Amino acid sequence: MDHIQKELQERLAKHQIELSEKQLEQFEIYYKELVSWNEKMNLTGITEREQVYTKHFYDSVSLAFYVGMDEVNTIADIGSGAGFPGIPLKICFPHLKLTIIDSLNKRINFLQHLVDALGLENVELIHGRAEEIGRKAGYRDHYDLVTARAVARLAVLNEFCLPFVRKDGMFAAMKGSDPTAELTEAAYSLKELKGKLIETHAFQLPVEESARHMILIRKIANTPKMYPRKPGTPLKTPLVK
Repeated sequence: MDHIQKELQERLAKHQIELSEKQLEQFEIYYKELVSWNEKMNLTGITEREQVYTKHFYDSVSLAFYVGMDEVNTIADIGSGAGFPGIPLKICFPHLKLTIIDSLNKRINFLQHLVDALGLENVELIHGRAEEIGRKAGYRDHYDLVTARAVARLAVLNEFCLPFVRKDGMFAAMKGSDPTAELTEAAYSLKELKGKLIETHAFQLPVEESARHMILIRKIANTPKMYPRKPGTPLKTPLVK
């Protein structure tokens, strides 16, 4: 174990997340595969090892500082890209049944290769649009926890993500800069999609101190039949008033 791995281990231990040698090894395999595949396709602009460990791995797992993962069984990661935050969370909490949905098949191919390389079980990778998958039985109103990391504005994200959350489940939107304006704009979509804002946590990444915000939304009833709307509609005409 070198200093970068040790730092990740120590930082997470402060939040009662203990990483074994095997889990640290999985993060290192993840890093190597990410950089290797990134040469063939655009997965991330961040490739320097220490930065990947902080800005991707630690940042992804930070969700578990605010949501008790012991109480989460099923989790869906919408628009996951290179697997963040779903795969780092799965490495740390192997009991999670993880579903990742992404609209780009190339990324799903990378994630399938990664899941095999890491020896992960109970991971479902779906190539498709959130608006379509969110209407299907077995996915709609189903998950304990749904998350998305900096995919779109919250008014749009609500329509992508809340249909997947079961009643009384949680949607965690992971954001960078202060989301106050987004939250105001998203009030109508929250109401329409049966979400209720619980709290927003502000924190900083270690060392470089980039701002991060975790928005926690509780689903208070099943998704109304008309949502989500057709693919492309939420982005073109978000639910705002």
